[in-house]
Amino acid sequence: MVRLFLTVICLNLVLTMPMDAQEIERGVSFELATNRKAQITNVEYDLELKLEPTDPIAATMTVRFDLAKTNAPVVLDFNAQRKNIESVLLTPQLAYSAGTAKHEIKNGHIIIPVSDFKPGKFKVSIKFTAGNQSLNRNDKFLYTLLVPDRASTVFPCFDQPDIKAKFRLKLDLPQGWSASANGAIESQQPSEGQRQSLSFKQTKPISTYLFAFAAGEFQSITREIEGRSVTMFHRESDKEKVERNVDDIFKIHSLAIDWMQDYTKIDYPFDKFDFVLIPSFQYGGMEHIGNIFYNADQLFLEESATKDQKLNRASLIAHETAHMWFGNLVTMKWFDDVWLKEVFANFMAAKIVHPRFPKINHDLGFMLKHHPRAYGEDRSGGTYPIQQKLDNLRNAGTLYGRIIYQKAPIVMRQLETMIGQRQMQKGLQEYLEKFSYDNAVWDDLIEILDRDSKIDLKQWSAAWVKEPGTPEVDSKLTDNAKTETKFLTIRQTRTTPSDKFWSQQVDIKLYADGKVAYETRTMIEGKTTDIELPKNVQNYDFYLANGSELGYGYFRLDQKSKNWLLKNVQTIADDVTRGAAWLALYESLVRGTKTEEIEPRSYLKTLIAGVASEAEPLNRQNILSQLSTVYWKFIEPADRAKFAPEIEKTLWTWIDDDKCESDAKSAYYKSLVNIGSTDETVKRLFKIWESESEVNGLPLAESDFMTLAYELALRMPDKSDEIMRLQLDRMKNEDRKNRFAFVTPALSANQSTRDAFFESLKDAKNRRPERWTLEGLKYLHHPLRAAVSEKYLLPSLELLEEIQSTGDIFFPKRWLVETFSGHRTSSAASVVEDFLKDRPDYSYRLKNKILQAADLLLKIRK
Repeated sequence: MVRLFLTVICLNLVLTMPMDAQEIERGVSFELATNRKAQITNVEYDLELKLEPTDPIAATMTVRFDLAKTNAPVVLDFNAQRKNIESVLLTPQLAYSAGTAKHEIKNGHIIIPVSDFKPGKFKVSIKFTAGNQSLNRNDKFLYTLLVPDRASTVFPCFDQPDIKAKFRLKLDLPQGWSASANGAIESQQPSEGQRQSLSFKQTKPISTYLFAFAAGEFQSITREIEGRSVTMFHRESDKEKVERNVDDIFKIHSLAIDWMQDYTKIDYPFDKFDFVLIPSFQYGGMEHIGNIFYNADQLFLEESATKDQKLNRASLIAHETAHMWFGNLVTMKWFDDVWLKEVFANFMAAKIVHPRFPKINHDLGFMLKHHPRAYGEDRSGGTYPIQQKLDNLRNAGTLYGRIIYQKAPIVMRQLETMIGQRQMQKGLQEYLEKFSYDNAVWDDLIEILDRDSKIDLKQWSAAWVKEPGTPEVDSKLTDNAKTETKFLTIRQTRTTPSDKFWSQQVDIKLYADGKVAYETRTMIEGKTTDIELPKNVQNYDFYLANGSELGYGYFRLDQKSKNWLLKNVQTIADDVTRGAAWLALYESLVRGTKTEEIEPRSYLKTLIAGVASEAEPLNRQNILSQLSTVYWKFIEPADRAKFAPEIEKTLWTWIDDDKCESDAKSAYYKSLVNIGSTDETVKRLFKIWESESEVNGLPLAESDFMTLAYELALRMPDKSDEIMRLQLDRMKNEDRKNRFAFVTPALSANQSTRDAFFESLKDAKNRRPERWTLEGLKYLHHPLRAAVSEKYLLPSLELLEEIQSTGDIFFPKRWLVETFSGHRTSSAASVVEDFLKDRPDYSYRLKNKILQAADLLLKIRK
């Protein structure tokens, strides 16, 4: 998670040459980072800030470091206004006294010439006003979010991941505020003006993007985990919700720490472990050392939470906890390897949650969590390799996406399957031990794993990690008349950009007479792979060349399999095979050519049958998700009206069934709220909202009634103002009330009110919190209003560059996703195509984000 692009300089950046101020570039270039790493070591920061809810924050910072070379200036990054710097004092060596340092401020850097001094120990003290861009502030609390290069938007520093430093923090706080930081509290005492001062212990060496603090009106709960006192900070006013969730939150953290210590054979590597639950936090979580930040809604679940939501919470906690080892203890040298920390956090999270959820099919869970999302980005015209090239940290935020978070764990699972779990664990233990409190690159790990592997992992890595694209595979059953042998011939129809074929293991499954007739795990290599089938395999219902969570790519269905699955997929007994079949059908719907495609209305009928019969929770949630996408994106509005009664009847049947478990009932209810449009359903939902009642024993929380009010306001425009006003009056949680009030104009039946809402978003300060903005965009571009919201598409695209520079790392893509979410017409697709055509020199990475977000729109335009 990150912010703007900090700024440093590179000025000829050959350390043997004097620095020329004319050559300074904005952002931390790879060349600058490389040279600065060779110049500066043993860094320590002492940072003091006087926190205010809204007023400027006065601060001082002292940085101590060893300087190996003085033939280039010391360059500190400070991406804030020039006027924020009040003074810069330099103390070189012990023999010199401190004095005002000659310095220049340019392009977000403080440049201090040191050519008159000898190499040795230096100290720079700076008095300044903290930059405001990455201080997420309101009158009740604030928090930092500095990944990947935005520490320098708050305070002067060497803002690159491979210059790790020890931090000592002191905060002067308003009375009644509490705070959490990377280090434990060392002292607390009153300060002037009925304020208080908190001093935090010095940390172990950490990268600047992992430095963090949160302060404000927080409540706290402290428990013991692994003999360590752990505190959770939160702002939830619903005591019952807190009590309902708090035990599980602490237990999952304890489980994750214990599992990681056992797997890595390395004790928790830092001195402190706290976490802060922040309303409308930009991400699910952020792995600050000793100070994890979470989105409060993803940990404080409602009483009606589904098993899928509980699994997602556990996975999120396990992901952020795993980062303490992968990413924090060992950190990538440069953000081109940002995927490396994310893949292992996801990879480990999938392993960690197993003991907590013994009744869940975790192979199925892994597949449904990773494959659909990865395919959604990898099939688009904006795909990219897992490991991307990065010339400047100011562009690091554009590297994040589903290729990193979803495809990379699939690739890592392939690697573990090929070399074995024990060898993988042994290699990772060596990797963590060797690079503890230091930095490493992907090739360092491959070097370790390749040493004892029979497989050429460097060649495998080149195709899967360093090149973009998705494998595409055809398959067919063939007979050898002479030998009376039957083969399944698998043929790769696509190569990487360097003309390589992907190598991977897949689980092949062939069904006949409604049951498994043959299954095997095999390695696909090269252009063609032949698998000999048993002689008794004659007629078949269907086969899947990728029948589990293991394989990755577009495995085209043969016509016979496709026809059978469209009619019978819900009858497959094995949960994983059934889940794989649903994914194969959906990918055929999205990717299929004219001769391969599935007709959307036919597939919607298949989905309705699936909803009526599916009992497995993870498959059920996937079917409901597909149902929503197909209904809103693939089906013409006139046809929606024809299908709506049957869909709603199917959902109401489950909701009204007293034997239906609460988590299943919750999933059906939320799907109904999303899709429901008939007069009968809208009236029934309005009655539920009006009376604030349960839904046949399913309790609804304040957040559920918020969502229901949004959806009803869309479907009942004559009552929209009344619905929104009454819902706001009902609400008790202050943070949720503020969020609801922010989104309300986007739901207005008045076009000019919605226009004014969109216009307000052109000012960066009105786009915070970002999650509120995204929720507003979702309803502004809802399919029911797509025709009148198409006019916002072009100005939304025109804002993208500015949004990238002012928003956090996921915001540009999410802005685009919500902007395109309700659109399916040729005219909307043309806006995207014309925008890119008219800008041939447009940022390559932002162009990719547009193509990723608009992929379905460009494929299904009508």
